[in-house]
Amino acid sequence: MKIGIIGGSGLYNIEGLENAQDIRVDTPFGQPSDNLVSGRLSGIEAVFLARHGRGHRLMPSEINHKANIYAMKKTGVEKIISVSAVGSFKEELAPRDVVFVDQFVDRTRRSLEQTFFGDGVVAHVGLAEPVCPHMRKNLLHIAQQISARTAETDSSVTMHDGGTYLNMEGPCFSTKAESLLYKSWGLDVIGMTNMPEARLAREAELCYTTMAMVTDYDCWHEEHDSVSVEAIINNLNKNAELAKNIIREALPVIAKDDNEDSCDCRQALKNAVITDPACIPKETYQKLELLLSKYIPKDE
Repeated sequence: MKIGIIGGSGLYNIEGLENAQDIRVDTPFGQPSDNLVSGRLSGIEAVFLARHGRGHRLMPSEINHKANIYAMKKTGVEKIISVSAVGSFKEELAPRDVVFVDQFVDRTRRSLEQTFFGDGVVAHVGLAEPVCPHMRKNLLHIAQQISARTAETDSSVTMHDGGTYLNMEGPCFSTKAESLLYKSWGLDVIGMTNMPEARLAREAELCYTTMAMVTDYDCWHEEHDSVSVEAIINNLNKNAELAKNIIREALPVIAKDDNEDSCDCRQALKNAVITDPACIPKETYQKLELLLSKYIPKDE
Protein backbone atom coordinates (compact mmCIF):
# COMPACT_ATOMS: atom_id res chain seq x y z
CA MET A 1 0.00 0.00 0.00
CA LYS A 2 1.42 3.36 -1.06
CA ILE A 3 -0.02 6.50 0.54
CA GLY A 4 0.16 10.02 -0.86
CA ILE A 5 0.47 13.16 1.24
CA ILE A 6 -0.41 16.58 -0.18
CA GLY A 7 0.98 19.37 1.96
CA GLY A 8 -0.58 22.82 1.89
CA SER A 9 0.54 26.21 3.18
CA GLY A 10 3.32 25.73 5.72
CA LEU A 11 3.86 22.03 5.01
CA TYR A 12 6.44 21.72 2.25
CA ASN A 13 8.29 18.60 3.39
CA ILE A 14 8.06 15.62 5.73
CA GLU A 15 11.05 14.92 7.96
CA GLY A 16 11.91 11.27 8.49
CA LEU A 17 11.12 10.13 4.97
CA GLU A 18 13.67 7.34 4.48
CA ASN A 19 15.41 6.77 1.14
CA ALA A 20 13.75 9.92 -0.16
CA GLN A 21 13.94 10.40 -3.91
CA ASP A 22 12.73 13.29 -6.03
CA ILE A 23 10.54 12.03 -8.88
CA ARG A 24 9.57 14.10 -11.90
CA VAL A 25 6.23 12.81 -13.17
CA ASP A 26 4.93 13.72 -16.61
CA THR A 27 1.16 13.59 -17.08
CA PRO A 28 -1.23 14.13 -20.02
CA PHE A 29 -2.46 17.18 -18.11
CA GLY A 30 0.88 18.93 -17.67
CA GLN A 31 3.26 19.15 -14.76
CA PRO A 32 2.34 18.72 -11.07
CA SER A 33 3.02 21.51 -8.60
CA ASP A 34 6.53 20.17 -8.00
CA ASN A 35 8.53 16.97 -8.12
CA LEU A 36 7.03 14.25 -5.97
CA VAL A 37 9.16 12.91 -3.12
CA SER A 38 9.01 9.15 -2.67
CA GLY A 39 10.31 7.14 0.29
CA ARG A 40 9.25 5.27 3.41
CA LEU A 41 7.65 6.90 6.42
CA SER A 42 6.89 4.84 9.54
CA GLY A 43 7.72 1.77 7.46
CA ILE A 44 5.07 2.61 4.83
CA GLU A 45 5.68 3.59 1.21
CA ALA A 46 4.75 7.25 0.92
CA VAL A 47 4.75 9.95 -1.74
CA PHE A 48 4.78 13.63 -0.76
CA LEU A 49 3.78 16.62 -2.89
CA ALA A 50 3.89 20.30 -1.94
CA ARG A 51 0.56 21.62 -3.27
CA HIS A 52 1.86 25.14 -3.86
CA GLY A 53 5.35 24.02 -4.89
CA ARG A 54 8.45 24.31 -2.75
CA GLY A 55 8.85 27.90 -1.66
CA HIS A 56 5.09 28.43 -2.13
CA ARG A 57 5.25 29.58 -5.77
CA LEU A 58 1.71 28.78 -6.92
CA MET A 59 -1.52 30.62 -6.13
CA PRO A 60 -4.59 28.43 -5.51
CA SER A 61 -5.92 29.29 -8.97
CA GLU A 62 -2.60 28.28 -10.54
CA ILE A 63 -2.46 24.78 -9.06
CA ASN A 64 -2.75 22.03 -11.67
CA HIS A 65 -4.93 19.69 -9.62
CA LYS A 66 -5.44 17.26 -12.49
CA ALA A 67 -1.69 16.79 -12.89
CA ASN A 68 -1.23 16.47 -9.11
CA ILE A 69 -3.82 13.72 -8.66
CA TYR A 70 -2.89 11.93 -11.90
CA ALA A 71 0.78 11.92 -10.82
CA MET A 72 -0.18 10.34 -7.50
CA LYS A 73 -2.15 7.65 -9.33
CA LYS A 74 0.66 7.07 -11.81
CA THR A 75 3.20 6.49 -9.03
CA GLY A 76 1.01 3.80 -7.46
CA VAL A 77 -0.63 5.80 -4.67
CA GLU A 78 -3.94 4.32 -3.48
CA LYS A 79 -4.86 6.72 -0.68
CA ILE A 80 -4.23 10.45 -0.19
CA ILE A 81 -4.03 12.49 3.01
CA SER A 82 -4.47 16.21 2.35
CA VAL A 83 -3.30 18.85 4.82
CA SER A 84 -4.83 22.26 4.33
CA ALA A 85 -4.96 25.67 6.02
CA VAL A 86 -8.51 26.91 6.61
CA GLY A 87 -10.43 29.76 8.17
CA SER A 88 -13.20 29.06 10.70
CA PHE A 89 -16.85 30.17 10.71
CA LYS A 90 -17.54 28.93 14.23
CA GLU A 91 -16.36 30.09 17.63
CA GLU A 92 -15.69 26.51 18.75
CA LEU A 93 -13.42 25.85 15.77
CA ALA A 94 -10.55 27.89 17.12
CA PRO A 95 -7.21 28.72 15.51
CA ARG A 96 -4.82 25.75 15.79
CA ASP A 97 -7.72 23.27 16.01
CA VAL A 98 -7.93 20.46 13.47
CA VAL A 99 -11.15 19.66 11.60
CA PHE A 100 -11.57 16.28 9.91
CA VAL A 101 -14.06 17.51 7.34
CA ASP A 102 -16.62 15.19 5.77
CA GLN A 103 -18.36 17.54 3.31
CA PHE A 104 -17.55 20.24 0.75
CA VAL A 105 -19.37 23.14 -0.90
CA ASP A 106 -17.87 24.56 -4.09
CA ARG A 107 -18.01 28.31 -4.74
CA THR A 108 -15.56 28.33 -7.65
CA ARG A 109 -16.37 28.58 -11.35
CA ARG A 110 -13.80 26.12 -12.65
CA SER A 111 -15.63 22.82 -13.05
CA LEU A 112 -13.79 21.83 -16.26
CA GLU A 113 -10.52 22.02 -14.32
CA GLN A 114 -11.94 19.63 -11.72
CA THR A 115 -12.58 16.57 -13.90
CA PHE A 116 -10.41 14.26 -15.97
CA PHE A 117 -13.24 13.67 -18.41
CA GLY A 118 -14.44 15.41 -21.55
CA ASP A 119 -13.07 15.32 -25.10
CA GLY A 120 -15.42 12.53 -26.10
CA VAL A 121 -15.85 10.58 -22.86
CA VAL A 122 -18.41 11.33 -20.16
CA ALA A 123 -18.37 10.00 -16.59
CA HIS A 124 -20.49 10.95 -13.60
CA VAL A 125 -18.99 9.74 -10.32
CA GLY A 126 -20.91 9.72 -7.07
CA LEU A 127 -19.72 12.37 -4.61
CA ALA A 128 -22.39 12.31 -1.91
CA GLU A 129 -19.66 11.36 0.58
CA PRO A 130 -16.64 13.24 -0.83
CA VAL A 131 -14.03 11.95 1.62
CA CYS A 132 -13.21 8.33 2.37
CA PRO A 133 -15.02 7.39 5.62
CA HIS A 134 -12.49 4.66 6.48
CA MET A 135 -9.49 6.97 6.16
CA ARG A 136 -11.17 9.86 7.92
CA LYS A 137 -12.12 7.66 10.89
CA ASN A 138 -8.60 6.26 11.24
CA LEU A 139 -6.94 9.66 10.90
CA LEU A 140 -9.30 11.20 13.45
CA HIS A 141 -8.74 8.34 15.91
CA ILE A 142 -4.95 8.72 15.76
CA ALA A 143 -5.24 12.51 16.12
CA GLN A 144 -7.45 12.14 19.19
CA GLN A 145 -4.95 9.75 20.77
CA ILE A 146 -2.10 12.20 20.18
CA SER A 147 -4.21 15.06 21.55
CA ALA A 148 -5.00 13.07 24.70
CA ARG A 149 -1.33 12.25 25.26
CA THR A 150 -0.24 15.86 24.90
CA ALA A 151 -3.16 17.53 26.69
CA GLU A 152 -1.13 18.32 29.81
CA THR A 153 1.57 20.17 27.87
CA ASP A 154 -0.60 21.60 25.08
CA SER A 155 -4.32 21.95 25.76
CA SER A 156 -4.88 24.57 23.06
CA VAL A 157 -5.69 22.13 20.23
CA THR A 158 -8.99 20.32 19.76
CA MET A 159 -9.77 17.65 17.17
CA HIS A 160 -13.20 18.00 15.54
CA ASP A 161 -15.12 15.08 14.07
CA GLY A 162 -16.72 16.29 10.84
CA GLY A 163 -17.42 19.63 9.23
CA THR A 164 -18.20 21.27 5.91
CA TYR A 165 -15.39 22.93 3.93
CA LEU A 166 -16.38 25.80 1.64
CA ASN A 167 -14.01 26.04 -1.35
CA MET A 168 -13.73 29.67 -2.44
CA GLU A 169 -11.98 31.00 -5.54
CA GLY A 170 -9.15 33.05 -4.04
CA PRO A 171 -6.47 34.28 -3.97
CA CYS A 172 -8.02 37.15 -1.98
CA PHE A 173 -9.65 36.32 1.32
CA SER A 174 -13.39 36.84 1.84
CA THR A 175 -15.14 40.16 2.24
CA LYS A 176 -16.89 40.52 5.58
CA ALA A 177 -20.27 40.25 3.80
CA GLU A 178 -19.21 36.97 2.19
CA SER A 179 -17.84 35.63 5.46
CA LEU A 180 -21.07 36.44 7.31
CA LEU A 181 -23.10 34.87 4.50
CA TYR A 182 -21.15 31.61 4.61
CA LYS A 183 -21.40 31.58 8.40
CA SER A 184 -25.18 32.02 8.15
CA TRP A 185 -25.33 28.92 5.95
CA GLY A 186 -24.01 26.85 8.84
CA LEU A 187 -20.71 26.02 7.14
CA ASP A 188 -17.63 25.25 9.22
CA VAL A 189 -14.37 26.17 7.48
CA ILE A 190 -13.18 27.88 4.32
CA GLY A 191 -10.24 27.17 2.01
CA MET A 192 -9.18 27.46 -1.62
CA THR A 193 -7.92 24.05 -2.76
CA ASN A 194 -9.51 20.85 -1.45
CA MET A 195 -12.74 20.49 -3.45
CA PRO A 196 -10.87 19.92 -6.76
CA GLU A 197 -8.63 17.36 -5.06
CA ALA A 198 -11.61 15.47 -3.63
CA ARG A 199 -13.41 15.36 -6.99
CA LEU A 200 -10.37 14.27 -8.98
CA ALA A 201 -9.29 11.71 -6.39
CA ARG A 202 -12.74 10.13 -6.60
CA GLU A 203 -12.54 10.01 -10.42
CA ALA A 204 -9.12 8.37 -10.07
CA GLU A 205 -10.54 5.86 -7.56
CA LEU A 206 -8.23 7.04 -4.82
CA CYS A 207 -9.30 7.24 -1.19
CA TYR A 208 -9.00 10.86 -0.04
CA THR A 209 -9.38 12.70 3.24
CA THR A 210 -8.67 16.22 4.44
CA MET A 211 -6.99 17.31 7.65
CA ALA A 212 -8.04 20.97 7.88
CA MET A 213 -5.78 23.07 10.11
CA VAL A 214 -7.62 26.15 11.42
CA THR A 215 -5.49 29.29 11.24
CA ASP A 216 -8.01 32.12 11.80
CA TYR A 217 -11.65 33.19 12.09
CA ASP A 218 -11.80 34.50 8.53
CA CYS A 219 -13.11 38.09 8.97
CA TRP A 220 -16.55 37.64 10.55
CA HIS A 221 -15.37 37.62 14.18
CA GLU A 222 -15.69 41.08 15.78
CA GLU A 223 -13.20 40.32 18.56
CA HIS A 224 -10.45 39.04 16.27
CA ASP A 225 -8.41 40.81 13.63
CA SER A 226 -9.24 40.15 10.00
CA VAL A 227 -7.36 37.26 8.44
CA SER A 228 -3.77 38.04 7.48
CA VAL A 229 -0.94 36.04 5.96
CA GLU A 230 1.16 36.77 9.07
CA ALA A 231 -1.45 35.23 11.39
CA ILE A 232 -1.90 32.24 9.10
CA ILE A 233 1.82 31.50 8.90
CA ASN A 234 2.25 31.90 12.65
CA ASN A 235 -0.49 29.37 13.42
CA LEU A 236 0.63 27.03 10.64
CA ASN A 237 4.13 26.91 12.04
CA LYS A 238 2.74 26.05 15.46
CA ASN A 239 0.61 23.25 14.02
CA ALA A 240 3.06 21.89 11.44
CA GLU A 241 4.66 19.41 13.83
CA LEU A 242 1.26 18.20 14.99
CA ALA A 243 0.21 17.50 11.40
CA LYS A 244 3.42 15.59 10.74
CA ASN A 245 3.07 13.57 13.95
CA ILE A 246 -0.50 12.61 13.08
CA ILE A 247 0.59 11.50 9.62
CA ARG A 248 3.54 9.47 10.93
CA GLU A 249 1.36 7.57 13.41
CA ALA A 250 -1.60 7.20 11.07
CA LEU A 251 0.19 5.76 8.03
CA PRO A 252 0.59 2.18 9.37
CA VAL A 253 -3.06 2.12 10.47
CA ILE A 254 -4.35 3.51 7.17
CA ALA A 255 -2.16 1.15 5.14
CA LYS A 256 -3.34 -1.87 7.12
CA ASP A 257 -7.03 -0.94 6.76
CA ASP A 258 -7.49 -2.00 3.14
CA ASN A 259 -11.22 -1.94 2.42
CA GLU A 260 -11.07 -2.14 -1.36
CA ASP A 261 -14.07 -4.45 -1.65
CA SER A 262 -16.30 -2.30 0.55
CA CYS A 263 -14.92 1.17 -0.18
CA ASP A 264 -16.89 3.12 -2.79
CA CYS A 265 -13.84 5.31 -3.48
CA ARG A 266 -11.93 2.41 -4.99
CA GLN A 267 -14.79 1.48 -7.34
CA ALA A 268 -16.05 4.94 -8.25
CA LEU A 269 -15.80 4.46 -12.02
CA LYS A 270 -17.45 1.03 -12.09
CA ASN A 271 -20.76 2.34 -13.40
CA ALA A 272 -19.84 5.98 -13.95
CA VAL A 273 -18.67 6.02 -17.58
CA ILE A 274 -21.74 6.73 -19.73
CA THR A 275 -20.06 6.90 -23.13
CA ASP A 276 -20.23 3.87 -25.42
CA PRO A 277 -16.66 2.50 -25.48
CA ALA A 278 -16.82 2.32 -29.28
CA CYS A 279 -17.39 6.08 -29.38
CA ILE A 280 -14.42 7.10 -27.20
CA PRO A 281 -11.78 8.82 -29.37
CA LYS A 282 -8.49 6.93 -29.47
CA GLU A 283 -6.47 9.93 -28.29
CA THR A 284 -8.81 10.50 -25.35
CA TYR A 285 -8.62 6.85 -24.32
CA GLN A 286 -4.82 7.00 -24.48
CA LYS A 287 -4.85 10.05 -22.22
CA LEU A 288 -7.18 8.36 -19.73
CA GLU A 289 -6.01 4.76 -20.04
CA LEU A 290 -4.63 4.81 -16.51
CA LEU A 291 -8.19 5.43 -15.27
CA LEU A 292 -10.30 3.60 -17.86
CA SER A 293 -8.44 0.35 -18.54
CA LYS A 294 -9.79 -1.31 -15.38
CA TYR A 295 -13.29 -1.24 -16.88
CA ILE A 296 -12.75 -0.64 -20.61
CA PRO A 297 -9.99 -2.81 -22.13
CA LYS A 298 -7.76 -1.12 -24.67
CA ASP A 299 -9.06 -3.10 -27.65
CA GLU A 300 -12.72 -2.21 -27.11
